[in-house]
Amino acid sequence: MWLVMAALSALFAGLTAILAKCGIRKTDPDVATALRTVVVLVFSWLMVAVVGSFPTITAIPGRSLLFLVLSGLATGASWICYFKALSLGDVNKVVPIDKSSTVLTVLLAILLFGETEHLAVKLGGTALLGAGILLMVEKKRGEARDGRSGWAVYAVFSAVFAALTSILAKVGISGVESNLGTALRTCVVLVMAWVVVFLKGKQTQLASLDRRELGFIALSGVATGASWLCYYYAIQNGSVSVVVPIDKLSILVSVLFSRLVFQEKLSKKAACGLALMVCGTLLMAVFT
Repeated sequence: MWLVMAALSALFAGLTAILAKCGIRKTDPDVATALRTVVVLVFSWLMVAVVGSFPTITAIPGRSLLFLVLSGLATGASWICYFKALSLGDVNKVVPIDKSSTVLTVLLAILLFGETEHLAVKLGGTALLGAGILLMVEKKRGEARDGRSGWAVYAVFSAVFAALTSILAKVGISGVESNLGTALRTCVVLVMAWVVVFLKGKQTQLASLDRRELGFIALSGVATGASWLCYYYAIQNGSVSVVVPIDKLSILVSVLFSRLVFQEKLSKKAACGLALMVCGTLLMAVFT
């Protein structure tokens, strides 16, 4: 079952990137992040109500709560960087770098959680992922001149914080119902996102939001909420070093829709990189 949930997580995560890109063409990425977090929060607590796990909140160990908070902070930082990167660069360029968090996550899971089963396969798959990412990352001519080259820096930070999110969450949801853990983490992300908005004085932009973009931001929040719920169920019940690579197959969804919606084409080099990433992911998912 956890493999199915990991696959659904990938589908919803892929849709998130496309919907978010549609919602930040005019809207500031920090404001968009804060708004969509509200949607994710509502979605998360509705799921807590459905499964009836709220009464168990008083039984959460202090250590688990601490790591859930740290995971939420890492998630908030990753989101802020990710949507800033999407606002500056193409989906086909930003998403592969963001997915490089897989490499770091797998290595940390092996070192910290002792997930050494089928170690050769995991390392081989990780190597293919890394090679594919390097092939997919291409800068367009003129990016440095028009001031849009900064997307790569934000994408790298997004990947680092995303890797920390997975590791911290694995510890934090130990003994905690996955939906409740997701909802608690989202509370932390919400506070962090709005603090950033007010510290930067961007709250004044709320009065002039484009309604169409606001709709896409809300939809991206729903997709994120669905992806999270599937993802954290999967890592709670399965192997982090397998769940994370499957989740990163969301890049296929993102690439497909970026071609259909934004007419972003892949070069032959990038296509080879995508193929390597998929092969690396499937290698770990099937043989571990």
